[in-house]
Amino acid sequence: MDITKEQEEKFKKLGIGSYSELTLIVPSAYEDLRLHNKLQTHVMQLIDATVESVYKSPNSLQITFYAHNFGHTITGVLFRPKPYMIHQFNVGERDYYYGMIECKSGFCSMSMPKKVTNVGKITPRYKTQLRTDVMLRLVQMFITKENLLSEGLKEEVAEELLKIHFPAQEPVNLKKLESKTLNALKYVELFTYMKQLSHKRRYFKSITSTCQDYKKWAERLPFKLTYEQINAIEDIKKDLLSNISAKRMIVGDVGSGKTMVILASCVMMLPQRSILMAPTTILANQLYNEAVKYLPDVKIALVTNKSKKISLDAYDFIIGTHALLYRELPQASLVMVDEQHRFGTAQRNMLEKLVNIGDKKPHFLQFSATPIPRTQAMIETAHIDVSLITSTPFKKDITSKVIHKKDFKELLEHIKSEIDYGNQILLVYPLVEQSEVLEYQSIDEARGYWENRFENVYVTHGKDRDKEEVLLEFSKKGDILIATTVVEVGISLPRLSTVVVVGAERLGLSTLHQLRGRVSRTGLKGYCFLYTNKSESERLERFTKTISGFDIANLDLKYRKSGDLLKGHNQSGSQFKWIDLAEDEDIVKSVKKDCFLS
Repeated sequence: MDITKEQEEKFKKLGIGSYSELTLIVPSAYEDLRLHNKLQTHVMQLIDATVESVYKSPNSLQITFYAHNFGHTITGVLFRPKPYMIHQFNVGERDYYYGMIECKSGFCSMSMPKKVTNVGKITPRYKTQLRTDVMLRLVQMFITKENLLSEGLKEEVAEELLKIHFPAQEPVNLKKLESKTLNALKYVELFTYMKQLSHKRRYFKSITSTCQDYKKWAERLPFKLTYEQINAIEDIKKDLLSNISAKRMIVGDVGSGKTMVILASCVMMLPQRSILMAPTTILANQLYNEAVKYLPDVKIALVTNKSKKISLDAYDFIIGTHALLYRELPQASLVMVDEQHRFGTAQRNMLEKLVNIGDKKPHFLQFSATPIPRTQAMIETAHIDVSLITSTPFKKDITSKVIHKKDFKELLEHIKSEIDYGNQILLVYPLVEQSEVLEYQSIDEARGYWENRFENVYVTHGKDRDKEEVLLEFSKKGDILIATTVVEVGISLPRLSTVVVVGAERLGLSTLHQLRGRVSRTGLKGYCFLYTNKSESERLERFTKTISGFDIANLDLKYRKSGDLLKGHNQSGSQFKWIDLAEDEDIVKSVKKDCFLS
């Protein structure tokens, strides 16, 4: 951008860094200074008038105008006029005046009239941190077709935006924008955003660019990999062969078989070393056991807070918790992080840095079990490569149902019969302790009821220091587990058939999907009951109709709006003003294509 230091400060004040972003600051109104012959009421209008009389009272100034363009007398009223205002009105003078006109019973008045000079123009008005005239000068100086095309915008988009800021025939209807105009704003908002994302991406040389074949290993597995697992593995294969350090996120639904993709990546990396970091000891143990089972010829180490400090140089595959960050790690060519959203960016970077060699970096893969909307995946590709695994190796048979107080007796019978079959039950409560505000029981209030009626009841929650031990013991001996959403991710409970979520309407659909994903992990018939005191909830009912995490991510987007992708705060409240990621997939595709990111 070719601007002065002073203009740059103004751009900073507006929170923007390009001409395209300046176009997204849409006028709040227009000043229509064209002369009309038809009198309209309740709108700001221009009159070509002669001042016939001026009457000054203590708090106001009354001016009688004869409006030549309407052939009508109009009374102008100025409340608490400043001295400079009074000098604008001299009896006998003919000039142009602008203000809000109202007519009642043939009597017309104009409130707060002001003398104007730039007659015949439609001038936009902006509500920003800058003074109106300063903002207007910026717009007139920088929003040009040439500037917009120089930033890569398409000609038709640029022309549509110019109409908003420089309307020719009629002011744009800002309350109801035409779809062409709205789509141009959506396009530019996403275009500038994806350009920012792509600038955030930095490229480094990889430590190695070799890759072993994974197919012989896959043929020896006791099951066939799914089409999408193979696609993800092929994506990773291309990454590993590159001399640019890979940055890829593999997003798979609950139970989609991401573990096999992790193990295939390790196989392809051999004889080079791979490191995998998992968020909990349980998950690290689980992944270690799977690795030992399916990679019999690979030397594998497990690193947790409890493991002895031994030299890791002899191992090909090191699996651990964040305890890895505090160990002396040998050189590794591939670093993987499972459930990446459970670690802070600083922790992920720290792990990478531990095995950097000078300015060379390991290939870096992140795995996530939280499905993201397709639109988000397309946008994410601007700063990181993304592979989606949307199918699962076997079809899950889970019945989902919204239940209320009246269904409690039936629920109890279901729980008893599932326990009789040797299956396990998970009860998720919204809080640990009693709350004045919430109309649902907490774990502390509810646990007595279940402990009195059933045996082998286990209780845990986020603040429980022993939660991992409790979950482990429950998996072996328990019938009922009472918990908060702490069990959302990771633990394998093969006998878990039923999850009951109390106060389900308080949780996002993606969280509910993660909880539901705990059941039916091994083909067992599963049940998910959403308990709510609300008489009806369209959101929950729609959730029960699908078990695809990617469909649910799109639903969640519809109900909660998109959140901030750039900073990773994917909570409710959209970071975008114009684009709606739940509805505007075609625009996302078009922007992605035009940004040369496809």
